[in-house]
Amino acid sequence: MKVAVTGCCHGALDKMYETLALMEQRHGHALPDLLLCTGDFQAVRDSADLQCMAVPPKYRQMGGFAQYYSGEKKAPVLTIFIGGNHEASNHLQELPYGGWVAPNIYYLGYAGVVRYRGVRIGGISGIFKSHDYKRGHFECPPYNQNTLRSVYHVRNIEVFKLKQLKQPMDIFMSHDWPRGIYHYGNKNLLLKKKSFFQQEVEDNTLGSPAASELLQHLKPTYWFAAHLHVKFAAIMQHEANDSEQEPKTTKFLALDKCLPHRDFLQIVEIKHDPSASDSLEYDPEWLGVLKATNNLVNVSPNSWNMPENNGLHAKWDYSVTEEDIKAVLEEANNDLRIPQNFSAASSNGNKSQQRATLVHRINPQTTEFCARFGLNDINSRVQQLREEILVQRGEEEEEEEEEVDSTGEASDYNTDVSGLTTSVNPDEIILDEEVSGEEEPDDNLDQQSDATSAGSDLRRLPSSMNVSSDDGLDSAGADLAQLSREPQEGEEDSPSKLLKRTGIEGEEEKGGKKKIKRRNQAIYASQDEDEVE
Repeated sequence: MKVAVTGCCHGALDKMYETLALMEQRHGHALPDLLLCTGDFQAVRDSADLQCMAVPPKYRQMGGFAQYYSGEKKAPVLTIFIGGNHEASNHLQELPYGGWVAPNIYYLGYAGVVRYRGVRIGGISGIFKSHDYKRGHFECPPYNQNTLRSVYHVRNIEVFKLKQLKQPMDIFMSHDWPRGIYHYGNKNLLLKKKSFFQQEVEDNTLGSPAASELLQHLKPTYWFAAHLHVKFAAIMQHEANDSEQEPKTTKFLALDKCLPHRDFLQIVEIKHDPSASDSLEYDPEWLGVLKATNNLVNVSPNSWNMPENNGLHAKWDYSVTEEDIKAVLEEANNDLRIPQNFSAASSNGNKSQQRATLVHRINPQTTEFCARFGLNDINSRVQQLREEILVQRGEEEEEEEEEVDSTGEASDYNTDVSGLTTSVNPDEIILDEEVSGEEEPDDNLDQQSDATSAGSDLRRLPSSMNVSSDDGLDSAGADLAQLSREPQEGEEDSPSKLLKRTGIEGEEEKGGKKKIKRRNQAIYASQDEDEVE
């Protein structure tokens, strides 16, 4: 079957569907059977959702998703997506196990696996940040400056769950790249396009180590990603283990963001089972893993380690057996079709960008899913913990007032629960690309080192993964032209100046001004070489 894959959507959902329709019109290509989006989807319903996107205020704009959410429009192609680092996090957080965000548009959740026409599709949402990796899913709206960003950071429990899978994976999606994947493609061409990657490529620090770990374990046939706003293809041959007759191969493809004249869309032909259901289905092994790991669900902001065979855990293997899978099928009455149970919540208004009330909503899809398969509702757990903390804080404030009345001095007891309760200040939101302790790229990164050139491992992808400039990309330039006209006010004129950011977030200069350090500044700042972000 034909599968369309896209890079960062950035709210341009109409443009993606129009590009597919244009390909059908101009080249006679039928609409694909499926559309996969690899993050930064931006499922923004209303003004409240805009407050929960980690982008500067000037980029906080309503995209076209609200019309699909309200039912005014319907996606012409079944669309499956994962979350990135610029999302309406309050909306996606309602669906930790996945669910419909609009008719015919399905979100995979924090991590998830589904089946469509016999093709097994998995994915993990968010980006990797080491300082949040071992924490639980404790965030909930209203977010503060920290939780607005930590909410979309990958957690170790999702990686642990995915590593329990044993059955073959056809397609896997992540937003950021697996670390080291650039060694299996045309590394020189990548550095020519994005010269500021050179130091990280040489140090082998570009990308996610968690995604690399999953790549080594899952060995999917295809791996699709985005985030770095550049098209890059690679082929990785894995080492065969004892259970495999031949080593498996993964075809990796990252795509650009949805802008004119950018390689943001690719059609790939995937082998499928013609006799399989046309309905989107739950994956029985994944359901078994969710049930097996249900007691590991954690909503604490504290760091914690996953079970491993180190003498500290009575159980460390949470993979499921054939008997476990049969039990799941019996529990589901052999019907794994994902129900069409989407329902739109009341809207705060599609056009207003004024502050709306942020509510931690319990989505009925999640409630139904957890009840059907006996799972903990993460959002209910978070809400319960939040209420307990608020009650505790109220009691402590009463005690503090009593102390002030009796002694004239306030208590020293720490009652800070800002991670759960502080409201967001939109004027202080910045892009989440800060990494403390890392050096900024040098100014002369256009010069490629001999070591990098010598270490390049160029391998060609099959023709099914090659992009033609006529294949609905440049040909759609006229219809997509308005996407390139984004705000530029207050931005630096020279890309080289963007690379000279110094300091670490939160570190103050003597004059009182904060310095902000951003990783891969030239990608995520408002100017990206020849295009405006």
